[in-house]
Amino acid sequence: MALRIVRNDITKMNTEAIVNTAGRTPAVGDGCDIAVYTAAGYDELHALRMEIGNVAPGEVFMTPAFKLPAKYIIHAVSPLYIDGRSGEEEKLRSCYRKSLQLASKKGIRSIAFPLISTGAYGYPKEEGMRIAVDEINDFLLKSDMDITLVVFDSQSTELGSKLYPDLEEYINQHYVEKKREEEYGAPFLSDVGFREEVYEPRRRERRDRGHALGSAKNFAMSNMAMPAYEDSDESAATFAGAIDEYALGEAINERIKHAEDPFGVYLLYLIRSKGKTNAEVYNKALISKQSFAKLNKNPGKYHPDKITALQYCVGAELNIDETKDLLARAGYALSPSDKRDIIFSYFITHEFFDIIEIDIKLEEHGVPCIIK
Repeated sequence: MALRIVRNDITKMNTEAIVNTAGRTPAVGDGCDIAVYTAAGYDELHALRMEIGNVAPGEVFMTPAFKLPAKYIIHAVSPLYIDGRSGEEEKLRSCYRKSLQLASKKGIRSIAFPLISTGAYGYPKEEGMRIAVDEINDFLLKSDMDITLVVFDSQSTELGSKLYPDLEEYINQHYVEKKREEEYGAPFLSDVGFREEVYEPRRRERRDRGHALGSAKNFAMSNMAMPAYEDSDESAATFAGAIDEYALGEAINERIKHAEDPFGVYLLYLIRSKGKTNAEVYNKALISKQSFAKLNKNPGKYHPDKITALQYCVGAELNIDETKDLLARAGYALSPSDKRDIIFSYFITHEFFDIIEIDIKLEEHGVPCIIK
């Protein structure tokens, strides 16, 4: 048996058992809890919950599923996230561990979990996923069960509805362009058309920008007043843009200093330059602290596999150019004929840095998943 991750409504899962994120008192909470009670039959389930009484965080109990497709509900009493240092992790691990132990004792062969505590209880989503995967995989080393993690939250759904309609088009477009290049070579442009439509405007733009950039550099270095432009607002805008371009040039110069950095050294530099912490990056990338420690201990000799390198690109929230640069330092490139690479490119281009959502899309397109 294995673990899979889907985007769905936990109350619609046709498994023998589902897990509910319960509170320690009989009061029904927000999010998953109220959804489960409503779908199962509020009055029947709540009456039973009142009989059970208070239950400590990290503990679990089982009830019938009433009107749900499942036979049983395992209620995992979820820890409230405070600061990450108040015993939340062990209580969350206990929710998964004891839910699986109870299901196994009952002879249950299939079970669906939500991402416990990551909704109304405030547990960070990526950390919650890492803990879930750790506990589930540890259980599967010793036992057989069909286990599903159900990801469904308003943020993912809202972002997904904006992004995903054109994902198929994006994938297909890259396949089509790749096939066209393989068959015909680079797209053909007539000399006249290219010169009139592309070259001349670019040449004029470079000329104007060059003049403005010279003034901008003097302005930036001397802090003198911005020169007056009498001919047009467009000229003033060009100068203002050149100020930004000069600052960009300085950033590029800084990057050039790191041109020869290997993957690990350059990744650490990018993390610092973006004002992020190491923990923020490896948690967002769904990479364990232990794995990151290997990189941090000897960054000059660290060489990841490609999927790990892509995870770091997402965790550090790199743009597509930074991603290509970092991957190249490990000897990798984004392939236009590889669905995994295309899906990663799509998410990174749209600045949607969510490994869980990427993993769901990989599975939906029949590509090996990150989270196993």
